[in-house]
Order: sequence, then C-alpha cells, then structure tokens
Amino acid sequence: MTKKIETLETNMSSQIEEVLQAEETTTDLQQAQLVVYNDDFNTFDWVIQCFMEVCNHSFEQAEQLSLIVHYKGKAIVKTGNFDKLKPMKDALVERGLSAVIDHMVER
Repeated sequence: MTKKIETLETNMSSQIEEVLQAEETTTDLQQAQLVVYNDDFNTFDWVIQCFMEVCNHSFEQAEQLSLIVHYKGKAIVKTGNFDKLKPMKDALVERGLSAVIDHMVER
C-alpha cells in the first residue's frame, strides 16, 4: 500500500511540474502591444524614421501611425510576444519617443 502511495505521489509531482512549465511557457509567449504616446518634442519625420528603422514598418505605415499618435494621443505600433517587443520599446525610448509595452488580456 505504501509503495502505491509513493508511486501516486511521484506521478502527481511530475504532473504538477509539467503544468508549471506549461504556464511559464505561456507567460513568455503572452501577447503584448507596443504603445507610443504623443509628445511635443519629436518631429513627424523623426517619428516616421524611428518606426521604419525599429519596427520595420513601411513609410506609409509609419506615416499613418505618426498621425494616429499625434491626433489620438497614442497608437499601438506593434503587437507580439513581450520578448520580441522589449528591444523595440527600448530602442524607441533611447531615440526619445515615449513608448510602453501593455500586456493584452486573453478572454
């Protein structure tokens, strides 16, 4: 009987570890969005150039996003997993833009 309980505990322990590992993987791949806020310092040309160089947007995409940022106060400029967006956010901030990463809530 004791041997059966030990085997059962071992199986449950390994299942719990698998669930925890799956949760960690899901968290790493959680969808997020890169948001840029309007400011009174950066020119349209500079913001467009930053979007093209950092986010790999075409000129048209970058121009449209810069207008959205200007008139709406902010815009989602990229979506993806956090690990992909973090270097982009850091690069935009280094260039003087106001950028943050928001986590998307799954329903």
